[in-house]
Amino acid sequence: MKISGDWIVHSGSQTLLQVLAKAGHRGLFVGGCVRNALMGLSFNDVDIATDALPQTVTNLAETAGFRVIPTGLAHGTVTVIADGCAHEVTTFRRDVATNGRHAVVAFTDSIALDAARRDFTMNALYADAAGRIIDPLDGLGDVMARRVRFVGDAQARIREDYLRILRFFRFYAVYGDQTAGIDAEGLAACAANGDGIAALSAERVGGEMRKLLAAADPAPAVCSMAQAGILARVLPGADAIALAPVIHLEAGIAPRWQRRLVVLGGQDVAQRLCLSKAETGSVSRVRAAIETVLSPAALGWRLGGIEATDAVLCRAALLQQPLPYDWRRDIDRGTTASMPVSASDLMPALAGPALGDALRQMEQRWLASDLTLTKEQLLA
Repeated sequence: MKISGDWIVHSGSQTLLQVLAKAGHRGLFVGGCVRNALMGLSFNDVDIATDALPQTVTNLAETAGFRVIPTGLAHGTVTVIADGCAHEVTTFRRDVATNGRHAVVAFTDSIALDAARRDFTMNALYADAAGRIIDPLDGLGDVMARRVRFVGDAQARIREDYLRILRFFRFYAVYGDQTAGIDAEGLAACAANGDGIAALSAERVGGEMRKLLAAADPAPAVCSMAQAGILARVLPGADAIALAPVIHLEAGIAPRWQRRLVVLGGQDVAQRLCLSKAETGSVSRVRAAIETVLSPAALGWRLGGIEATDAVLCRAALLQQPLPYDWRRDIDRGTTASMPVSASDLMPALAGPALGDALRQMEQRWLASDLTLTKEQLLA
């Protein structure tokens, strides 16, 4: 079987593979670019696996006039910028030691050993310069069936790096056939090794959860996480019951992982997922807005269009209510509205705390009126 694409015939990719081949080395496309090409999906990174050592790759690429960045020498990876295209070139590896978070690797010239250390069979696919598939572990069958399956023994793969638990659910959400259900062996292995989640940094956990919740429909995967006891380990107190409803309600609206996170809830979310100040603020504002009775227009004025949309959708999902009539137009109306009364309208009759109190009371009345009260009505 062959794959095709502009990235394969790109002059930089072909020249880089030719440079390796002329020096007696093997260079193969690998991983996500091969997997996604087979699935007809876009991707960002072009990865190449080779039997050449990192320093050899560096020397050959620089001699050919390419720029080389030593992005991960300890793990055998250099980034080669060839004719404007970035390629992550990694030497075939095998694991020497693992501790559930990091691996000590040794370089090898065996594609079989390199494939055996990968997480999922769909990531253990290679392609040569002509796009011909090389499939050491029957990953092709799993890709075509959209089946997310660990390489070899699932528990062994997880114990090498416990982040693979979260990657398993993310890959199921993004690449899996959700009508066929999640892989039972993989799910059981995740449930049996859930304690390992505690060994992971908040940065790594947060990164995976962002990607998972940004999938088109992460609800089946998150529900499987909950059934396996993993969701409670990642976000104690989280509840996935409103996730499917909010995804249904947001049809035609761009997915936002922050919106899905709001309906999940949980304790110490910002710390556990290493959210930035901006992300924490956005999630907190939407959660607070859900507790109010503000109309969509009032939410649009107070939060802006994006967060107001999140608040309306999350409120309907959590309270099991229909969306308000014409809510999107009302949000747009709110984002362009201006509070009719300003401080200058109340001065000099009012000043200091009294002025602030009067403005806040008028603002509350204006919001409660769905932004319909005029300046004259508010001043009256």
